[in-house]
This record gives sequence, C-alpha cells and structure tokens, in this order.
Amino acid sequence: MRIVIQRVSRASVDVDGTTTGAIAAGLLVLAGVAVGDTDADARAAARKITGMRIFPDGEGKMNVSVADAGGSVLLVSQFTLLGDVRKGRRPAFTAAAAPADATRILTALGDAVEAAGVRVEHGRFGAHMVVHLVNDGPVTIVFDVADGRVVAF
Repeated sequence: MRIVIQRVSRASVDVDGTTTGAIAAGLLVLAGVAVGDTDADARAAARKITGMRIFPDGEGKMNVSVADAGGSVLLVSQFTLLGDVRKGRRPAFTAAAAPADATRILTALGDAVEAAGVRVEHGRFGAHMVVHLVNDGPVTIVFDVADGRVVAF
C-alpha cells in the first residue's frame, strides 16, 4: 500500500459535478492498494495517518496529530500511485490490487481511521474524480505499508 498525505485547510472530491466528500482542516489521503495488501496493512496505515504529528502546536511546531487537532480525513483511492515507470513511457499498473480487493482494503482503512476518532469523507472508487485541495504548509508525506507495518519509501 502506498499512501500520500497532504495537510490541507480544506479539500473536496467531485464526481460528475457532485461532491462526494469534503473536509475543512485535516488530511487528504491518497491511497494506492497493492496486490497482497491486507487488513493488517490498512490498520498500520490508519495508525500512522491518525497519529503522525504534522499539525502545529501553540508554538507553531509540527507536534499535533490530526486526531488531536480535531481534523478530518478525505480518503481517495488512487491506483496510479503504484505505477511502475521503469520501462517505456507508459506506466504499468500490475502492482495495483484488483478492484474488489482494493475496495475491501480501502474500506478497512477508512473504518480504522474512524475507529481512531477521526471523521472520514470519501472519494468514489473507480470514478473519474476531481480533487480540490488547499495544501497547508505545504506538508506532504509519502509512505508505504507492507506486512502490517510502515516500511521505507
């Protein structure tokens, strides 16, 4: 699983002109589910997403998590994060999980984030989405999850 987190002051997702999810301050989370990803990977990603201290404290230092800041998460599926660009000019997406598996893991990820007390809004899996965001900082973090733990990117 590959995760891209962007700290935002607001973000939303539109599908066919209709907003499917919107948040104020919080995190836009782009998630690419890989072949073989498990519920344990989703739980590990959720722990990192909700616990990472990337919001400012009273002194302006990144020392507060989204959960502690009272922020929300906008969770957007993005299989293109798993594009293999080593050969040719067109990415290969063979590392991306099949839609049924990816949907299940993304649901587990959203459920685990909500279980940590953070409100989750969603994009629409498989749809052409227009994502609007105001990146705050900017702060962007990228990490991979495998075997139930965060691994180096």
